[in-house]
Amino acid sequence: MHNTADLQEIVDEIAARLGASATLEDRSFRLLAYGAQHGDIDTVRQESILRRRATGEVRDYFERYGIARAAGPVRIPADAELGVLARVCWPLRHGDVTYGYLWLLDSGALTHDPAALDSVAPLVARAAAELAQEARSRQDLGRGLLALFSSDLAERAGASIEVPGLVTTGPVTAVAVRESAERVAALWTLPRGVLARTGSPVAVLAPAHLAGEVAQTLQSAYGTAAGIGAPRTDPADAWLSWREARQALRVAEHFPRHAPVARWEDLGAYRLLARLAGPDLRELAGETASLDAELAETVEVYLDHGGHAQKAAAELGIHRQTLYYRLGKAERLTHKDLSDGDDRLAVHLGLKAARLL
Repeated sequence: MHNTADLQEIVDEIAARLGASATLEDRSFRLLAYGAQHGDIDTVRQESILRRRATGEVRDYFERYGIARAAGPVRIPADAELGVLARVCWPLRHGDVTYGYLWLLDSGALTHDPAALDSVAPLVARAAAELAQEARSRQDLGRGLLALFSSDLAERAGASIEVPGLVTTGPVTAVAVRESAERVAALWTLPRGVLARTGSPVAVLAPAHLAGEVAQTLQSAYGTAAGIGAPRTDPADAWLSWREARQALRVAEHFPRHAPVARWEDLGAYRLLARLAGPDLRELAGETASLDAELAETVEVYLDHGGHAQKAAAELGIHRQTLYYRLGKAERLTHKDLSDGDDRLAVHLGLKAARLL
């Protein structure tokens, strides 16, 4: 993980040399280190220190100035509405990749004294190298996730992932996220203590208290869906959480009420369906194979509302008489009586199984 002491030392020295308030953040704008306050302080610096990261609105404002691609310091003007004082952003780049940002509050002195900024260039390069090494280390650790998540006991026994703050303390949770051909997520910008590996789906192992945040972040980045497994106290059982995360992902992708992020513990009866293999799902789906798409939707909505005709008709946008007509037709085709509890259960499960197929 990040060598926090080294980063703090770098930020302190930069702040002292320039006489400017300095903060150092990773690519996702998560605070890693900050120096002593010099002069005025703005809302953004306060929030960054107190909440450990900038708000989305502030990040959008800063990124508008091209900081992610800039090769050198970028001056960001003040914005009173956002509570932003003028500052200099120095992208922490290593090997043409931006790994984070150094922020310097600036009343104008730094902008008009390029030599002052040049004097701390070696320190900035050192910070960038530190973050790059962390990113590579996390990628190496991420490769071990497949073994840790394997259902094969021998493979899991060969996995060796020792990550302070993740594997050695506290419960862990697996997250599965569907990749996207159109979007790419920078996995190395995830919070410290989180391991991730690309794949189909993307595999993530996080401290349990961060799992929801990580799932939301990656789901938004890819624009797809995500599943969160149940937490496990013993990291050796993380593979069980991973299996649940993948099954929860299936539910999120097929059932809008659980999209875009499905948490295993919230899925109720869907957990049973998600565990079923193809042959079992096809057997269940066979109960409703005679229904066309319109009838299937009508019956499913009706049963989802517990047989409440008025609510079902309203959601479908049809008259209640039309609803009754369709339900009667569905009963004839399936040879099921929707007023009978067992028949209703069989039809309901059949429709849900058909979705998963």
